[in-house]
Amino acid sequence: MSWYRNTVWFVKGLREYTRGGYESASKHFNPADVEVDVAGRSFLVTGANSGIGKATAKEIARRGGTVHLVCRNKERAEVAKEEIVTETGNQNIFLHIVDISNPKEIWKFAEKFQNEHKLNVLINNAGCMVNNRELTEDGLEKNFATNTLGTYIMTTALVPLLEKAADARVITVSSGGMLVQKLNVSDLQSGSGPFDGTMVYAQNKRQQVVLTERWAKAHRNIHFSVMHPGWADTPAVRSSMPDFYERMKNWLRTEAQGADTVLWLAVSAEATKLPSGLFFQDRQPVPTHLPLAYTHSPPEDEEKLMEMLEEFSQKFKSVSPG
Repeated sequence: MSWYRNTVWFVKGLREYTRGGYESASKHFNPADVEVDVAGRSFLVTGANSGIGKATAKEIARRGGTVHLVCRNKERAEVAKEEIVTETGNQNIFLHIVDISNPKEIWKFAEKFQNEHKLNVLINNAGCMVNNRELTEDGLEKNFATNTLGTYIMTTALVPLLEKAADARVITVSSGGMLVQKLNVSDLQSGSGPFDGTMVYAQNKRQQVVLTERWAKAHRNIHFSVMHPGWADTPAVRSSMPDFYERMKNWLRTEAQGADTVLWLAVSAEATKLPSGLFFQDRQPVPTHLPLAYTHSPPEDEEKLMEMLEEFSQKFKSVSPG
C-alpha cells in the first residue's frame, strides 16, 4: 500500500501544503489570535538559527517574549541572534549551543537550564534529513538521534520545569510526510534493508506524533501539540531535498508562512482551548492518518517505542557530566 499512501500524500500536498494552500487557509485566520503581548513568558526554540525555527523565534521576540535559541553551530547562531535582536529590539534573546543529535549534551544542557531559567513554552523544531546512513559518535543513526531521541530527551528533561509554569506548552514541528509511514519499532535505527533518508525522516516524524499523543496523556498540566508547517522554502529543504526543491520552488511557502502555526500554538489563547496531543496544519487540528492507508499502530507498539526511548535516554543520562 506504500504507492497508495505516497500518491495520496503528494496530491494532498499539492493542494494543501504549498503557498496556495496557506493563502487559502489564512483567509479564515483571526489575526487577533497572534497579536498578543508575551512579555514575561519564556520560550525555548531548538534549531533556531535558520528556517522555521528562526522565523518563529523572531515573531515571539517581536511580541516581547524571552527567547532561548538552542543551536548547533555557534557562528550561524550568533548571526541569527544579532538579526533577531536588531529587527525586533528585544534584548531578551539568549543563545545556547547544543547538538540535538548528542544525547549527553542535551542532558547536560537541560540540567543546567533548569537551575538558571524558567520555561513556559518548548518548541522542538531542530531536525535533520541525512540521505545516507550516518552514525553519530555515540553509534546512533543520525536522523533518529536528532529527530526522535533528541526530541524525546529535550522534552522529558524539561517537563519538570514546564510543570512549574503557568500555561505551559510543548510544540513539536513534524511533517506531513509522516502520513506515509506506519510506526515501526522493530528497526528504530534503520540498520536493516536499503536506507532511504526521506522515508527514515518520515518515520521519525510519525514517531514524534506518537510521542506527542503519549505525553499529552501523561502530563495533564502541559498542553502538547505537533504540527506540519507545509512545504516551505528553508535551507534544510534546499540542502536535503534538492530535486524536490527544484521541482517545487515556485510553489513553496515562505519561512514565515511555515512558522505561522508554530507561533499560533505557542502564543494564542485559542490553541489551548483545543485538546492536548493533536496534530495541526494551518491552525487547525487534522487527522494523523490518510483514509485507507493502514498506518494505525497497536497500543503495544506505541508503548514499546516509549520504553525503548526511555532506555536510550537513561543510558546517556547516566554518563552525563555533572
